[in-house]
Amino acid sequence: QVQLVESGGGLVQPGGSLRLSCAAFGNIFSVDAMVWYRQAPGKQRESVARISYGGRTDYADSAKCRFTISEDSTKNTGYLQMNSLKPEETAVYYCNAAVYFVDSGQYKHIEPWGRGILVTVSS
Repeated sequence: QVQLVESGGGLVQPGGSLRLSCAAFGNIFSVDAMVWYRQAPGKQRESVARISYGGRTDYADSAKCRFTISEDSTKNTGYLQMNSLKPEETAVYYCNAAVYFVDSGQYKHIEPWGRGILVTVSS
C-alpha cells in the first residue's frame, strides 16, 4: 500500500558529499515524520537524523554540523544531505517514515521502511 524508496547512494571519496532521497509511493495523504538510519558492516543499525511534523530536526552527535535532513511535502520525499563523509560512515542507509494514507476511503497510519541504499566512502 505504501512504499519507501531510497536513492542517491553510491561511492564517494572521503570528504565528499552525497544527497540521499526517500520517496513515499502509494495513496499518500501526508508524511508526518522521517528518520534516516544506517547500518555499517558488523554493527547495529543506528539513527542518524530525524525530521518531525512541523520541521523539527534532530541529529546523532556524529552527524551534527555535517548532515542536513529535509523534506518536500509536495513530493512526499525526504532528503539527507551528507557532507564531509568519512570512511567509517560506509553503511547501508535506510529511511523510515510515519505515513498517513487513504485506503477504501479511510485514513490509515503506517510506518514503513525502505529497502536501504549503500553508501561507500573510500578513496
